[in-house]
Amino acid sequence: MSQPRHFIVGTELTRAELAAVVERAVELKHAGSDGPQPLQGSSVALLFQKPSTRTRVSLQVGISQLGGQALLLRSEELQLARGESVKDTALVLSRYIDGIAVRVGEHSLLEELARHASVPVVNALTPLHHPCQALADLQTLRERFGAVEGLRVAYVGDGNNVCHSLMLLGARLGVEVIAATPAELRPDEAIVAEAGDLARVVDDPVAAADGAHVLYTDVWVSMGDEGDEGDARRRRELLEPYRLDSGLLARARDDAIVMHCLPAHPGEEITADLLYGERSAVWDQAENRLHAQKALLEKLLV
Repeated sequence: MSQPRHFIVGTELTRAELAAVVERAVELKHAGSDGPQPLQGSSVALLFQKPSTRTRVSLQVGISQLGGQALLLRSEELQLARGESVKDTALVLSRYIDGIAVRVGEHSLLEELARHASVPVVNALTPLHHPCQALADLQTLRERFGAVEGLRVAYVGDGNNVCHSLMLLGARLGVEVIAATPAELRPDEAIVAEAGDLARVVDDPVAAADGAHVLYTDVWVSMGDEGDEGDARRRRELLEPYRLDSGLLARARDDAIVMHCLPAHPGEEITADLLYGERSAVWDQAENRLHAQKALLEKLLV
């Protein structure tokens, strides 16, 4: 049996493969729900430890539109909750289904599952990476600007999993990503280095925004950080100067767009006028999770 193709970080795809997935996502969007159904007879497990709106719904709907069956598996309902190993879970699930999408609180758990699975495993979010979001982002850039190579994205806020994936996958297709973050919330240095010359980190959001095609932000307090009130308060204090507002947008190009991976908190990381304004691509981003993930599943499973 051949080794399965996993999508854990996103760089498992070559530049050519990534570009093809983005183009296929655009095609599938135009085809709508009446498009091809290459997953007829296939089942994909959705193993979720964390709450989800866009990831869960877009995957379930996308698998259905491709002709497959999605099985939602909450970790607390599996024997994982009673001490069964990740290895054994992977070995068993691989006998039943054709792919696994995983949204978990520890990146190492995802890596272990992929190590023992004999079917493709897709990262549907971990604290370290969110490559499915980056796929949808690249599709959105492709639609808005016609091509992605040479674009400059200013990511402003917390240097988190979304920032990591945007840097890594963006660099694959020639997108420059400049992250403006507080020193305490900078992205992982090893990931920035892996992204290469097209990824940079600065302190000043204005410097990042100057001449940018895109201004991008994410929530200030992510899942996993909400329970610690002291940490949440400290994050908000650190990120207060990094709010995405009209003043910052004015430093970008005249044709610049605004992006946010959602959920959003208007008045915190982004002002309402930008989130809902005419230069917002946020809702296209959200829709494109469906089409980009369909293209990815077609690539990995067919």
